[in-house]
This record gives sequence, C-alpha cells and structure tokens, in this order.
Amino acid sequence: MGSVDTLERGSTDTLANGCRVDADAAKRLAKRLFYLEGFKRCDVARHLGKNNEFSQLVASEYLSFFDFTGLSLDRALRNFLKAFPLMGETQERERVLVHFSKRFCHCNPEALTSEDGAHTLTCALMLLNTDLHGHNIGKKMSCQQFISNLDGLNDGKDFPKELLKVLYNSIKNEKLEWAIEEEELRKSLSELVEEQCEVGGKRVVRVTDGSNPFIAIPLLLNAVTYKHGVLTRKSHADMDGKRTPRGRRGWKKFYAVLKGMILYLQKDEYKPDKDLSEVDLKNAVRVHHALATRACDYSKRQNVLKLKTSDWRVFLLQAPSEEEMMSWIFRINLVAALFSAPAFPAAIGSMKKFCRPLLPSSTTRLNQEEQLKSHENKLKQISLELEEHKKSPPDLTPKSKESEEYRIKEHYLTYEKCRYETYISLLQAKFRTGSDDLDKIEASLFSGEGKEGYLRKTQSSPSISQGQGVNGRAAFFDL
Repeated sequence: MGSVDTLERGSTDTLANGCRVDADAAKRLAKRLFYLEGFKRCDVARHLGKNNEFSQLVASEYLSFFDFTGLSLDRALRNFLKAFPLMGETQERERVLVHFSKRFCHCNPEALTSEDGAHTLTCALMLLNTDLHGHNIGKKMSCQQFISNLDGLNDGKDFPKELLKVLYNSIKNEKLEWAIEEEELRKSLSELVEEQCEVGGKRVVRVTDGSNPFIAIPLLLNAVTYKHGVLTRKSHADMDGKRTPRGRRGWKKFYAVLKGMILYLQKDEYKPDKDLSEVDLKNAVRVHHALATRACDYSKRQNVLKLKTSDWRVFLLQAPSEEEMMSWIFRINLVAALFSAPAFPAAIGSMKKFCRPLLPSSTTRLNQEEQLKSHENKLKQISLELEEHKKSPPDLTPKSKESEEYRIKEHYLTYEKCRYETYISLLQAKFRTGSDDLDKIEASLFSGEGKEGYLRKTQSSPSISQGQGVNGRAAFFDL
C-alpha cells in the first residue's frame, strides 16, 4: 500500500460490529516498520503505541521480528532499544514496553517472572539507567535501594535478589543506549514542538523530551526562567525521607535559578547565556510533583521555606526576606502544578508493603484546563483512598510491621491530598486573575489574602502562555 494512512484506513474499514482488524495489513505495516521501508526509526514508536486494536496487532507483529530466546532481560532490552527510540507520549511509550515484556516472556517461558513482572523490571531498569547515568542530580541509587524499591512487585512476591543484583550491575557498568541518528533526533524533536511564542523578547518552546521516557531530565535550551535570586540551602532529608547524615546538613549559599522544571543552585551569579557547570547540575533539584511550603516547624532561621520533591527529599531554603520566600514558594508550586505530567497508574499486586507510585518527570501534554481537571480527579481519588484507609486501622501493637505500613500509607495520602489541593487552588487563582503575567497573579493572590505590601517584583517575570500554570493561595503556604 502507498502510505501508512492507507494501511490504517484500510484496516479500520474491515471492522464491522466489533470484528477483528485486518491482520494482513498489520503484518505489512509491521514489516515495513521493522525494515524501515519508507519510515525512519523515530517514526516506529508512534505506530506501536496507539491505544487501538490495529496498533496493538501491529506492535505484536513487529515484536515477532525479535528473538530474545536465552537473553537476560537487560540484554534483550538493549537489543530492542537499538531498533528505534522511544518517543511520543508517556502512555504510548509504556504500551510499547508492555509489548516488549510480552515478547520477552514468550521467548523465555522459563523466566523467573510473569509478563507483569517483566514489565515492572523493564521500567525499573530504565529508571535506574537515568539515575546512574543522567546529569548527576541528587544521590545515585544504590544496589540495596534498587532492590528495596522492587519489594513485593513480582506478582505480590519479591524478585530474586541475585537477579536484581545482576541487573543493577549491568546497568551500572553499561548504560542503556537509544538508537537514533543526530539528524533524525533534531527533526523528531522539532516535530514535537507544541507551541512557540515571544515573551519579553524571549522565545518559549515547549517540547516533549525525546530521550528516556520515564524520568529523563528535561534540559531544554529554551526553557523559561521563572525566577532567580539568592537562596541558602540545607539538606534535611535524602531520598524516601531518610534523614540526611549530619556531615551533609550544613547551610550553603547559592544563586538559585528556577528554569523550566528544575531549580538550579549555582555558585556563581546567574548569567542567561552562560553554560551550566557539572557542579551546578549536581546541585540542581527537579521540581516536578514537588511542594514548597513555609517551614513553620523550623525556628532557628527566618524566611525559610521547605521544598519536598517527588522522591521525598526535603530541602530547607532561606530567602533574604519574607516577600522573596513567599514568591519562591508561589513560583515553584506554579511550575509543578502546570507542568507535572499525570502520575503513572498504581502498580497492581497483592503485596502488603506500601510503595509510592512512580511520578514521571516529563512535561504534561495537557492544556491548563485539562491539567486542572486532572488534578481535581486525582484529589477525589486520593481523598476517597484516605477515607477508606482510615476506616480500617490495624488492630495490632503500635510497633508492629503492619502498623508501620498503615502509618506510612496514611502519611503519604495526607501529603498527596495537600499537594493536589495546593495545585488546584493556584490554577483556579490563575484563571480568576485572567492574566498570564506572573507578577499580576502574585499581586492578586496575596492582596486577596489581606497582605498589605504584596510581593515585590522579581528580576525575571515571564508570562504564562497556554500550557503553563500557577499554584495556590497563601493559606497553603503555611502547611
């Protein structure tokens, strides 16, 4: 057939009252995709990840060209990723990995896990790859952390520890590679640009990250700078809320830059045209799904805000004044509310141990109204979960394992409820203001709460174009 459109249109014509799709057309398209006949590698994922019967059949036929017999999961994944880059929306890329997991288990029926388990491990390896070989933001995941994060996720059981150790060391010693020519990468990324506009003489370009589909650092050249200024940082808790060792808790002064979904902490003063150093990248903090609040329980210093990240690290940040502190809280939460992609569905299993769901760092593809609706739906879901959770407390001793799991889950649900309430409140405040100017929204927000001298203007105040967002009212800043 002459084109993909013809192939797909021809296949849907064969659907009658729910009858099967055109298997022959799916086979032809799968073959052309595998041998790149009329396609580029960056086109493949787009045709495998759609959520319809024809696309699923194409993906199944495409995977049949791969023979993973006798290969370890990591080696099979490396071979698979050499064929094409995983690009497109998060849901589409995850569907492709589901097909990979099915094919791997089909080729290795004696594997130590099921299709769901293989899919969980595949996602975990990609997360681990970015953690170990990314831009060194935060502490690298240890082998023990990798094993602990997967507790109970093998159909309610644990994966064999020796298997996880082998997989960890494989990724540590050799990072996963995505196959794509430089020309294809530039062209495919340019096709993913969703909107371009001029704001204050600066070009704003929002694209979907084209590298790791789960937790890649979105270092975009044209990312908007939402705020910059001096902050003094103290590390309070490491990943998963574990207390930071005493020797690493000291206060350090930085020049902070909130650019895109990353808070860069630089030793030198901010210069827009200056490249970031390795040290700057190492100190940077991702703010996707984060929550900034006034550090009400910290009294040793004034004007301190608390920043809790998606992986539950906690930082204390001291601003020069209360106005600056409130402005930082506002803008960090703004970025998180508008740009954080919807969370992955919770893992399904019978494990008793509570595990927080993965939170993608990719930028949302939803517009502002859709993003608000997504947050509202998530708030309803979490509120119901919290209500049901409180109805069945464990009838055991306070120090039992079950009681601890119950407490951890209740703490998580309470925090998430607060976070989404903040996101919703700020997006609603933005809509009420009817403006895309951050200074105007800030002024309206705080004057509406009765604050006399509203937040002074910052040196960097870009507008918020469609697809970007704002957070909460001042009442939530004191949580």
